[in-house]
Amino acid sequence: MDVNEIRRLVPALSRKVYGRDVVYFDNAATSQRPQSVIDEWVRMTVRCNANIHRAVHLMSGEATDAYEQARERVRRFINAKEKEEIVFTSGTTASVNLVAFSFGEAFVSEGDEVIVTECEHHSDIVPWQMMCQRKKAVLRVLPVDDTGHIKTGLLSGMLSSRTRIVCVTHISNVLGLVNPVREVVRLCHGQGIPVLVDGAQGIVHSKVDVQDLDCDFYAFSGHKIYAATGTGVLYGKKSWLDRMPPYMGGGEMVGTVRFSGTTYAPLPLKFEAGTQNFAGAATLCPALDFADSLAEDMYLCRYSDWVRDYLLDSLLSDERIHLYGVPAVRDEKIPLFSFSVEGVHHEDLALILDKMGIAVRSGQMCSEPLMDRFGVTGMLRASLAPYNTMEEAEYFMASLGKAIDMLRQ
Repeated sequence: MDVNEIRRLVPALSRKVYGRDVVYFDNAATSQRPQSVIDEWVRMTVRCNANIHRAVHLMSGEATDAYEQARERVRRFINAKEKEEIVFTSGTTASVNLVAFSFGEAFVSEGDEVIVTECEHHSDIVPWQMMCQRKKAVLRVLPVDDTGHIKTGLLSGMLSSRTRIVCVTHISNVLGLVNPVREVVRLCHGQGIPVLVDGAQGIVHSKVDVQDLDCDFYAFSGHKIYAATGTGVLYGKKSWLDRMPPYMGGGEMVGTVRFSGTTYAPLPLKFEAGTQNFAGAATLCPALDFADSLAEDMYLCRYSDWVRDYLLDSLLSDERIHLYGVPAVRDEKIPLFSFSVEGVHHEDLALILDKMGIAVRSGQMCSEPLMDRFGVTGMLRASLAPYNTMEEAEYFMASLGKAIDMLRQ
C-alpha cells in the first residue's frame, strides 16, 4: 500500500493544529489509532459492556470471548507457546512492576543482585529499586558507550552466583538503537539467569518471536502499537509464572476463598485481579492486524527506511545538532531521533515546532539516568511510524532549522 492509503485509515492524521496539517512525530509515546481499532472500542462499549468470566448472560459471554480472542491474537503475534503465558495488564509499567514484585517475592533474598542497563526507561528501573530496597538486594547497572550502545562485553564479568535477573530494553526509547537481546539472553542463560525484556518500542519496530529470543519475560503496551490506552501485555515463560505469587489480590484471581486461607486461579488469571479493561484489550486484535499489514508490505518497509535514512543523515550533517544513539549500521536504528542543540533549550524548540504543527517530545523521556550519562537536562525527540511521510520529514527539518535560528539570534 501507498503510505497515503495507510494515512486514510488513521483519522487523527487528517486533523489540523493552529491551522496547519498535523505532523505527528511523537509515536514513541503513543501511536495514533486506525479506524478499525476505534470501531472495535465502540462496539465493545456499546454492545458488549459486561463483566468478563463471571456471568452466564449473552453480553458477558461476548465480552469474555473478545477478551480471550485478544489473548490468543497476542500469543500468535509474539509466538508464545501457550495462551496461558499471556497476562493482560494496564501497560509496560504494570507488567514490569508485576515481575519485580512477584519474582522478587519468590526468588530474591538479601544480598542478591539485579542488573539493569543504563538506557532503561524509569519503568524498568524504579520497580527494581523498590524491590531491592524491600528485599535488601543490590541493583547493578550495565553502562552504555558514547554512541549509546550497551557495553555487552562487560556483562559476563558482572554476572555472579548472586545475580537473580537481568533486565534490558529491546530498543531504547531515547537512543532508538536495537539492543543485542539474543546475546544478552545467551550470556545470562549460560549461568542460569533469567532475562526480562522491556519491549515497549521493540514490539513496534521489530518482529518479536519470544521463543526465538528465548527471553523469560517480555513486556509491552498496546497504545504504542495502535491499540487503546490502558492495555498492556506481560509474556512470561510458564515455568516462571507458575512459581511466582500473585501481584494483587481480589476477585477473579482466586480458586477458593476461606478465612482460613485462599487458593489461586490457574494462569493467567492468577495475575489478573479485578475487572479488567476488556474493551481496551479487545482492540489488540485489530491493532495487531494493522501492525501485521504494515510489516508485511515490503514497499512500506522500504519507504520507512528511506525516511529514517533521510532524517539520520540530515541530523548528523547539521553541526548545530548533537544526535544521541548513533548506529554502527543503519538497520540497528529505528526512526527515533533524540538530540540537543547547544545554547537552545529543548522545550523552547518543542513549543515553536508545535506552533508549526509538529508534535514532538521534549524533556527526559522518563530516562533521567541516561540524561545524566550524556550530561544534559533533556533532549528533543522525533519518533516516526510507518504512516509518516517523506514530505513530513522534510518539513520537520526545515521547521527545525527555522526554530534553531530563531532561538539562537
